Amino acid sequence: MSWMLLILVITVIASYRAFNRPALKEQLLYHPYRVKTFQEWHRVVTHAFVHADFTHLALNAFVLFQFGARIEALMQQTLGPGVFPVLYFGGVVFAAIPGMIRHHDNPSYRSLGASGAVSAVLIAYILHFPTAELLLFFVLPLPAFGVGILFFVYEHQMDKRSKSNIAHDAHLWGGLYGLLFTVATTPQVVPAFFAALSAYLGF
Repeated sequence: MSWMLLILVITVIASYRAFNRPALKEQLLYHPYRVKTFQEWHRVVTHAFVHADFTHLALNAFVLFQFGARIEALMQQTLGPGVFPVLYFGGVVFAAIPGMIRHHDNPSYRSLGASGAVSAVLIAYILHFPTAELLLFFVLPLPAFGVGILFFVYEHQMDKRSKSNIAHDAHLWGGLYGLLFTVATTPQVVPAFFAALSAYLGF
């Protein structure tokens, strides 16, 4: 069974149902104030199954499908079955931490979407395949390690500005979880990463 496909299907169905059901979306999205005040801990996980609109859903679904299948297959070979959900849902929970720290007393703050988990999957992919060619913005070809560097720099800078409705802190922390989880479960990925980098750059 592919955990990635199961997660993807459930996310698409839940998001689609919530598009036209505001009450359902409200019950599932991440609301740190209600988590703290009313102990609604399910929101820490369920917010990853609903999205703001079709574009938001499509982007996360594309990245998950694009990189998740290969990472899940690799994890099954090296770590055994059932590890991919730990990466994915660990990313969901870890990415929710900054929102809880910053907004637990803010009744108006809400967030939703699987971006934190998807960021974890993307960074795991980059660590394992640092020289794979990726298309930045679907146009500019870059090696995966370059995309990873840009990811952390961009998300950090945008988080510092904090002037948009996008939870850049969740992206950043999700990516960080993907890095930590991958290094912890597959330590050999570190020397392999730098060896691939050295060969690619001609050092």
